[in-house]
Amino acid sequence: MPKPLEPTLDALPNPLLRYFAATRPAFLSVTFVGCLLGLATATFSGIPIGPGLATATLFFALVAHAGANVINDYYDALSGCDGGNTERQFPFTGGSRFIQNGVLSLRATGIFGYSLLAAVVPAGLWLTAVSGAQLMLIGVAGLAAGWSYSAPPLKLQSRGLGEFAITAGWLLVVIGSDFVQRRGFAFVPVAAGLGFALLVANVLYINQFPDVKADASAGKNTLVVRLGVAQARWGYVAIAALAYGWPLLMVLLGHLPVVALVALLPAAASIAAARRLWSRAGQPAELAPALKLTVLAASSHGLLLSVVLSMPWLRAS
Repeated sequence: MPKPLEPTLDALPNPLLRYFAATRPAFLSVTFVGCLLGLATATFSGIPIGPGLATATLFFALVAHAGANVINDYYDALSGCDGGNTERQFPFTGGSRFIQNGVLSLRATGIFGYSLLAAVVPAGLWLTAVSGAQLMLIGVAGLAAGWSYSAPPLKLQSRGLGEFAITAGWLLVVIGSDFVQRRGFAFVPVAAGLGFALLVANVLYINQFPDVKADASAGKNTLVVRLGVAQARWGYVAIAALAYGWPLLMVLLGHLPVVALVALLPAAASIAAARRLWSRAGQPAELAPALKLTVLAASSHGLLLSVVLSMPWLRAS
């Protein structure tokens, strides 16, 4: 199967399409799923869903994720890790290639990324006004997690802490989507969302394997760089085990219905990805199937749990 073509200026002559593509829209799907899961937990609790608020929440969560993607490209270009990455598995690793291929300048990318993040602020203030002041805490924490993943001075990914930022960020997507509808905090979005957030973190974690040489050369000391490829394989297994163990525990404790166990089915994809990673961790060109399976596992888990929790006859009493 031929590899996907990297972006070029000739292929993207329309400026609007060019900037839209720079957000890596295909990878925004995990935020879409996270918002659906937050709406589903509200539905499960018997909260009537406001379509307008739901649409606004979804749209601006996607804008925030898009901004984080672009900012990540900007700072990875500054560090040199994307420019020197010869073993990348596009489109999953090595950045969007917009800067490296001359589609957007470094300056334009930085301005665009920060503009997207700034655009979320007034929307967040409006959603806070209609749902509750505590939403401001969720929004600020979410933006901070997305920004600090790659931006200095924190550069959490370069300190081996990126997985914590990603887990927190996508758990907050679920909690925030639930909060806007519920107008308050509850445990059920945590019960439903933490496993999903960990699976999203595993997507970013496995993406570090093809990039390990370029990251190490640029001083980007990700967890995979710090552990080494052989030892880092255990990290993928551990994150997946926690991700699927959490909803199982929540069912056993009565926080989720028994039928929520259907969301464990994507464990088959995670196991297949782990087997591939285990045998090919040091062969970047052979890891594309594992990268795809990891994305599939995260999205499928969140979607299955969203469907289950949205069933009206399963609403919590």
